[in-house]
Amino acid sequence: MSFKINPKIYVLAVCSIFLTTSISCQNNNENQVESEIPNNNNYILPNIDLSNWKVTLPIGNPTEVKPPEILNYATNETLKPFMYNDSIKGALVFYTYPAASTANSSYSRTELREQMVPGSNSTNWTFPQGGYLKGELAMGEITKDDNDNYHRVIIMQIHGRLTNEQRDLIGQSDNNAPPVLKIYWVNGKVRVKTKELIDLNASETDILRTNSWTDDEGYTFPEHVGFDKFTLEVKASEGKMEVILNGNSKVYENIHMQKWSVFENYFKAGNYLNTRDSWAKSKVEYYALEASH
Repeated sequence: MSFKINPKIYVLAVCSIFLTTSISCQNNNENQVESEIPNNNNYILPNIDLSNWKVTLPIGNPTEVKPPEILNYATNETLKPFMYNDSIKGALVFYTYPAASTANSSYSRTELREQMVPGSNSTNWTFPQGGYLKGELAMGEITKDDNDNYHRVIIMQIHGRLTNEQRDLIGQSDNNAPPVLKIYWVNGKVRVKTKELIDLNASETDILRTNSWTDDEGYTFPEHVGFDKFTLEVKASEGKMEVILNGNSKVYENIHMQKWSVFENYFKAGNYLNTRDSWAKSKVEYYALEASH
């Protein structure tokens, strides 16, 4: 017994199968496109409140951006090349290269300066009053020098400041005082430098002068952080300063710290590139930053 296929029915059946397959493929392609669209909810922002920080940039004389303008750094055309979010890592990136520098330095920076009163440099803190700074950060990118060593970057500081009365007492033209603390990233390790008084019998007036202080021999934490994320804490109190790297502590509690109580201070954090090599550049990533007193 044989069966004959009606040509019209055959054509209709084939067309139906083709149409169904085409629609199915189209739906699958639409679903695939939708799945490839990034989910903005996966973007991560750094845990940093900039309400009490201004930033210095390696451009202008140099250029500074204070609160409240700094709060809009993501859309600020001046800031965007130097200070921006890496929303995949969840970091605030500070980028710099040798260019404009501040009055008391030959190096450039993209660095935050603490302002206890937003927009003003006049209100600061002393060691007896105390200060605490904590940051979670990593070195992002850094160039090398002629000797194949990475360039050095200061990532945190405590900087001294003269009051107006102290400034006038020693006849100085500005309020600058030495930085009692500089924390460097050096070839993948964290190195700490502080200040020591040259003459412990210096008068109350002479102690205010920058040239009365000199660098100590420095201390390098044994841990190699490389380009990994790490945590830094700085604790300042009367006659004492403590620097903590990933829970390991270096304590300064001596006559030099006691003498330092004469100065006001402010915290700094970011990317202070210590070279004038024309090809140099660096990126420092901050994931979290907080200061308290």
